Amino acid sequence: MKRRKFFYMSGGAATLMSVSACGQPPISWRMATSWPKSLDIIYGGVQIICDRVSEMTNGRFKITPYSVDDKVAGLGKKVEALQVLDAVERGEIECGHTCGFYYLEKSQALSFATGVPFGLNAQQQNAWLYHGGGLEEIRRIYKDFGIINFPAGNTGVQMGGWFKRQVNTQADLEGLKMRISGVGGQVMSKLGVNVEVLPASEIYNALDAGTIEAAEWIGPYDDEKLGLNKVASLYYYPGWWEPGTTFDALVNLQEWNRLPKEYQKIFETATYEANIRMLARYDSVNREALRRLTNDGNTELVRYSDDIINAAENAAWGLYEENARNDRQFKQVYDQWRAFREDIKQWHGIHELTFDRLNF
Repeated sequence: MKRRKFFYMSGGAATLMSVSACGQPPISWRMATSWPKSLDIIYGGVQIICDRVSEMTNGRFKITPYSVDDKVAGLGKKVEALQVLDAVERGEIECGHTCGFYYLEKSQALSFATGVPFGLNAQQQNAWLYHGGGLEEIRRIYKDFGIINFPAGNTGVQMGGWFKRQVNTQADLEGLKMRISGVGGQVMSKLGVNVEVLPASEIYNALDAGTIEAAEWIGPYDDEKLGLNKVASLYYYPGWWEPGTTFDALVNLQEWNRLPKEYQKIFETATYEANIRMLARYDSVNREALRRLTNDGNTELVRYSDDIINAAENAAWGLYEENARNDRQFKQVYDQWRAFREDIKQWHGIHELTFDRLNF
């Protein structure tokens, strides 16, 4: 059997490819992530993508994942958690796993890739992205950075954070020092909160030392792993700012276009699996973790008051309208997203919400 060999450039490194007449070429990619390995469900979603791609190509297409703490092979350095998009855009790495709302300084419209306060839950977000035109809208934004994105994980509705003191009214939020990121942080800031953006590794110490008085992360399972229940006792819900947090697999567009069509379909299929399984796993482990937290006698579940929720909702929609007036790209996504949201909320209000109320 005759083979022909040639080189192509990938992220600054030459990769030897051997093309056989009876098969696709072997390709090796690197995937930087915004996550430590200790976040085993999120990082586990990354591993699902890499494992499935290798399995479905009989090892011909390999993707090596790198946590935020790892030096990336061929790059000689770590990729910082909030710089994954930049590294993919520059072609330093072929792909990455991160959240769109980490890059709002590049485009406020990327918030919709992840989820916005009082937006879509996980089921609705998937409907919008896969069948409601949402993915096309988000991809138009990422294309400006030479990137194509794939939904690749979801946490579901998150919890509302750990507090050292009660917050019953909007007035109680004035001057509160809280760790919260993304658009939720922007809304909380409008309500008078002093917003702090801290990585997961710093939240416990800051809350313990009193540098902050409240902190949100994800939900019972991951919050328990960080030990937040040991330094704060009031556990608020729901996390209205992250109703269906979507993670993105980002791929350098030039690298994507070089892939054989078969490999493209396999990669896309692997991200579908990661998206579904991450949400399923979170729903499973969070129920167990919440039971442990509430049974330990130190954790008190507290629902956000209507006063705070109404104030937050008004602030959120005011922020969206302001962004839409000042940012044409944001307005394009926002108008399409809002029309979809109104329709699906009406539909879910008839069947999903009514059924849920029968069981509570």
